[in-house]
Amino acid sequence: MPALRIVFMGTPQLACASLQALLAAPEFQVVAIVTQPDRPKGREMKLQPSPVKELALRVNLPLLQPDRARNEEFFEALRRAEPDLIAVAAYGQILPKSILDLPRFGCLNVHTSLLPKYRGAAPIQWAILNDERETGVTIMKMDAGLDTGDILAQEPTAIQAQDTSETLHDRLAKMGADLLARTIPDYAAGKIQPRPQPAHGVSYAPKIKKHDGQIDWRQPARAIWNRVRGLVPWPGAFTHLPEQPRLLKLWQAEVLEQRGPPGQILQADKTGIIVGCGAGALRILALQREGGRRLSAAEFLAGHPMKPGDRLG
Repeated sequence: MPALRIVFMGTPQLACASLQALLAAPEFQVVAIVTQPDRPKGREMKLQPSPVKELALRVNLPLLQPDRARNEEFFEALRRAEPDLIAVAAYGQILPKSILDLPRFGCLNVHTSLLPKYRGAAPIQWAILNDERETGVTIMKMDAGLDTGDILAQEPTAIQAQDTSETLHDRLAKMGADLLARTIPDYAAGKIQPRPQPAHGVSYAPKIKKHDGQIDWRQPARAIWNRVRGLVPWPGAFTHLPEQPRLLKLWQAEVLEQRGPPGQILQADKTGIIVGCGAGALRILALQREGGRRLSAAEFLAGHPMKPGDRLG
């Protein structure tokens, strides 16, 4: 059987694992790679290629970067590539019906949640923010909706206490890549029957914005701990130093059973900075002052003394 001709569409680092899995499998021939246009980044706002573009250039494959997926010239370029299937992982644009219907096997998407939970842009972060015990990856056949397509395969993973959105991102990227490479051959051979997503259990994971990182110390300590873990590295869970406008970003923390007024520092020593919450308390173990570098609590207190009774917020 000849290798399946595949066009791959993806943009961030998460998508690179799926592209590499397809490139490594002899039963697939990646005939083109599609990614978002270069975007300005950094203090100097220089145009930067996406991680997927950097990988495409290294493997010397045809690369397309349309401003809009609905662009007619882009569609014609896809049509000329004659794909049997389009594989998508975090591309960043909704595909029109003309593209969805172009390949004979349609378009398959790698989504980092157990659909129908957490449809949308930020399923990894919201799974941690919402204190989920489990998440996973889904391979679905795309339709015109937002992550509403039929399910081909799913694989779960437990969310561990030590997980952050970074560690979970890396694990799910690999899981999704492996599942995609395993699913495509069976799907193309007619061994997998797509199944509609359940009507119950639908939830959404909107794009994370900077204000999502703002800590409300009136929340339970566990909810704040989840915010610290779930928003690494951006925007980070943040508060403010006492009587200062500068942000204080929290990198690592743990939940304690202590009690105290929300936002009030209960203890500050080499073991950490303990802050009262709406229920329980949070011990801050690593943090970063705006404009500074990440420090342990002991290192931070050496240069920025705090005492019980001071308030964060």
